Amino acid sequence: MKTAKFWHPSMGDMQILPGSRHRAPLKKPMWIIVLVLFVCVFLICVYIYPPKSSSACYVFSSRGCQVITDWLPPVPAREYTDEEIASRAVIRDILNTPSVISKTPKIAFMFLTPGSLPFEKLWDKFFQGHEGKFSVYVHASKTKPVHVSRYFVNRDIHSDQVVWGKISMVDAERRLLAHALQDPDNQHFVLLSDSCVPLYNFDYIYSYLMYTNISFVDCFKDPGPHGNGRYSEHMLPEIEMKDFRKGAQWFSVKRQHAVIVMADHLYYSKFREYCKPGLEGKNCIADEHYLPTFFNIVDPGGIANWSITHVDWSERKWHPKSYRAQDVTYELLKNITSIDVSVHVTSDDKKEVQRWPCLWNGIQKPCYLFARKFTPETLDNLLHLFANYSTP
Repeated sequence: MKTAKFWHPSMGDMQILPGSRHRAPLKKPMWIIVLVLFVCVFLICVYIYPPKSSSACYVFSSRGCQVITDWLPPVPAREYTDEEIASRAVIRDILNTPSVISKTPKIAFMFLTPGSLPFEKLWDKFFQGHEGKFSVYVHASKTKPVHVSRYFVNRDIHSDQVVWGKISMVDAERRLLAHALQDPDNQHFVLLSDSCVPLYNFDYIYSYLMYTNISFVDCFKDPGPHGNGRYSEHMLPEIEMKDFRKGAQWFSVKRQHAVIVMADHLYYSKFREYCKPGLEGKNCIADEHYLPTFFNIVDPGGIANWSITHVDWSERKWHPKSYRAQDVTYELLKNITSIDVSVHVTSDDKKEVQRWPCLWNGIQKPCYLFARKFTPETLDNLLHLFANYSTP
């Protein structure tokens, strides 16, 4: 076979060797292998951890998640444990049982206090003339209270020590509920502190609570360090991080919800063991997470997602702002009673502001019936202003 020649002025004669027309076998480029592996890993991750944000659905196309979910097999539902099945059966049965209609339905006012109640005189004024429509229960964790109002005399219950941030706070709440549930006429249960005051007269508050079929439990999702950052995986499988919620401890619940709180052992035991200050380097505060998480799991549609007790967290401290005597004016109280939108701010870097209207039977109304944190020195101002600010 003759050798072909190709001439170029700068190269001279260049020989083309025989057989050079036949290319050597090509190796498969490495980037194709890497691309295939990447796509496989991505699809597996999407299957196991579905994207929570809608923006993640549009990585490849506008139909993103819909295209993927059309052909991926459904994520298998988690199998409930025996304890969960038993617990949910009991709770479902309680919630589906019609409420016992009382001829004289009452509100149980449950006071959680270290000792004496500095605003008994104000509450005495609030309760006057409404005998038979309310019950009073006092849980004093440190010293035996000295009562100045006849409505509080002999209303102390068996109490125990309460430590802020620990499960003993939840225990005290459950202890109050247990005593109040013994009266079949109690249909609504309000948890109050020693620094709480009423914002309206008795008739308005009674109607607000008695003529709605929901409970007022504060509940919102906080992805930050003071929300989901307190979650412990030891709560699995019954409590998943996606169900973990935060909220104020000051609740108002209807009778059926009070009963299921007392019936619950499963979820309560998880918080008792794995939600405490200092555990795993976290400061989990049980009374801020137990009831919001519990109701979010068992009856999310049965709660309002806000508390009817106002508190000012604008100082961004571990405890809310305390009102002194000079702070208590007619304008302050009217400003609080004019709020009709619930606001929460997440504790992460985004500081996301969550807002939703306070709806009472579908009608937007003021959110708050009570307020805290008032110091004892404000009593005289509150007594002087009560007749004016408490009228809707």
